[in-house]
Amino acid sequence: MSVSLAGMFLKQLAGYFLRGALVLVPIAATLYIVWLILRTMDDIVPIGIPGVGILLTVILITLVGFLTSNVLGRTALDAMEGVFTRLPLVKLLYSSIKDLIGAFVGEKKRFDRPVAVSVVPGSHAKILGFITRDSLHMLGLHGQVAVYVPQSYNFAGNLVIVPKEQVEVLQTPSAELMTFIVSGGISGFGVGESLPPPPPAVASGAR
Repeated sequence: MSVSLAGMFLKQLAGYFLRGALVLVPIAATLYIVWLILRTMDDIVPIGIPGVGILLTVILITLVGFLTSNVLGRTALDAMEGVFTRLPLVKLLYSSIKDLIGAFVGEKKRFDRPVAVSVVPGSHAKILGFITRDSLHMLGLHGQVAVYVPQSYNFAGNLVIVPKEQVEVLQTPSAELMTFIVSGGISGFGVGESLPPPPPAVASGAR
């Protein structure tokens, strides 16, 4: 009897430990990342007061955004981009990073058309992604679209080319779908809310 009680007690302790880990690990990871960013920014701007480096960085970025909102600042930015685009390796890095950031934020967001793709025609299995190109005539692929498919728990993804008829446009916020995909379906779309009950199963012998 005592062995059984001890086993139940240890099992309960293990449950508490796992529950505590689920609470503390995301908090600790978030605090660590924030601390790492603060330390890195303070090292870049060595003033000696913790947090001042990242504050100055935020102010600098905001100031650049303000300056490039007028004609003079935009002209200076275009001139700098012209220099970057003339250097082979720099052009590749700069263009790739700029296009990637611009795909998520800014006036030319590209990941703003969520879709579900039937990779195998007739199959009920679907993958989620975002249409990035409506036409691929420049590749000789008529009637095809380009769909970017993000990967879960990873800052990567795949580009798939599929026929238009295999793409179903989803009426859902892009940010919610991106969160849903990257988190492996754990977050997004009202995480924590109870799901609706499944429809009642129909017996195979019913007529």
